[in-house]
Order: sequence, then structure tokens, then C-alpha cells
Amino acid sequence: MITPQVSRGHARPPTIHALIALVLVALPLSGCGTTANEGGAVTPSAARTHSPEALAALPEANTFGELVSAPADPLPTAPTGGEVLHPKEDAVIHRAPGAEPIARLPETQIGSPTWVPVIARQGEWAQVLLPARPNGATGWLRATPDTVESALNDFHVTVDLADFRLRVFEAGKQTGSWTIGIGKPEHPTPTGRAFILASIKESVNTYSPIVLPLSSHSDSHETFGGGPGTVGLHTWPDDSFVGKATSDGCIRVTREALNRLVDLPLGTVVQIA
Repeated sequence: MITPQVSRGHARPPTIHALIALVLVALPLSGCGTTANEGGAVTPSAARTHSPEALAALPEANTFGELVSAPADPLPTAPTGGEVLHPKEDAVIHRAPGAEPIARLPETQIGSPTWVPVIARQGEWAQVLLPARPNGATGWLRATPDTVESALNDFHVTVDLADFRLRVFEAGKQTGSWTIGIGKPEHPTPTGRAFILASIKESVNTYSPIVLPLSSHSDSHETFGGGPGTVGLHTWPDDSFVGKATSDGCIRVTREALNRLVDLPLGTVVQIA
């Protein structure tokens, strides 16, 4: 389990080969377990102007939020095209292109630049995965050069829960494969498309020097350790977790795997099945 903390980590927001970002956060992730408990298309419309007050009134699309009206990921097992977006300022999220606003995507997430994967395009509009509950929440934003930075992320990660296997791919070629630990039956690791949201350098717990929170959340823990139930990738004090379902939902990886994962860009898609 990751307890409340202020910590700093790094990950590469994606350019083609990404750049370095520092993260200063206070994010108690959940679903990780502890040693003690181990065992319909719309035609795009013209841009609308949103006042600062109207923008601030929208619910924030972050790991602490819940967007019950957000469209669900229509193809949760499909690959993406690799495009990722960073809003240059807080962006309005719509239910569909030109439809009513449903949320505000912040320029930064828990101290890190926000990078979200694109799953569909309609002209200047992009449908993106969001880091809020429920898992698989999506929304549409205007993605023009004046509103977002766009990059191509050649990396993606797959997690095969049945085989306890995590794989890293670059440009479609597998570059790493490791046996992992996953959520126990009563607190399973959620499936579907998620993405790497941030990178946190641990300053409280000692089991993992870096923790990578994902955009997904535990389906069995509404909250955990004072946090929103965010699922993460992290190591463990020993390798007793390998090939076992013993966590509270997080994905436990070996130190070698973590060393590879921390080099991936923010926004990298993690396909869990």
C-alpha cells in the first residue's frame, strides 16, 4: 500500500523519444497491499469560448475525480494509434465533438504534465482516455496546435493477468517481458486500456523506489490508504509476489522491470487483459 506522502519522481512525457519530467505529489495510491497483510458521432462545431468561471465550475478529470456522465471506452481491448496529447492549459472535455462540456482536463496531474492517449479522431476533435473514475472513462477535446501539444508515442505495455506477464513494446516490437504479481481474487487488478499517469519517487514506504500510478482504479476499493484507489506499477521488498495474485489490485514488478518502465513516456498505454 502506498501511504500519503510528498515525493518526487520522473518519467518521460512523450515526444518521439520523450523528455524528462519531475513529479512533486501527495498521492496515496491504493490496491497495492502491504507486507503486513501479504498473503454516436457528432459533426464538429465551431470553437466555443468558456469563461474562466465556467471552466473552473466543471469537475476536474483527475485520479481523484469521478465522471459518471463520461462515455465509456468503446474498444477497451483495441490498440491505439500512438498519438498522445498534452493540453497547453486546462482543456474542456465534451461528451462528443461539439456537445456539452462534462469535465475539465488539467494541464498538470498530481504535479506532472498531463499526457493522455488518443483513441479516436474526428477532424480537430480527439477522443482521449481520462484518469478519473469510472475505469475506461473518455471524453472529447479540441486538439489544434493552439490548444494542445501532440506527439507520437511508439511504446505500449501489455499485462496478461492469466499468465502473470508484463511486456513492453516499441514500434510493435517486444523489448521486454517479465513475470509479475497481480490483485488477489477479492481485489482484482482492473482490465482494459489504461495509461501511465505519473512517476513518483517513494519517500515514505521502502518497497519500491519509484511508483508509476496508472489512470485506472480499483473496482473493489472505493478508497484505500486515504487515497482514491489508484492502481499502480511498483516493486516489492522481495520476489515472493512473482506469479501470484496477492496484491490489492496493483501490479507488482521486479526491479529490472521497473527500471525499464520508468523510462517510458507519460501517457503510455497499458493494456490489461
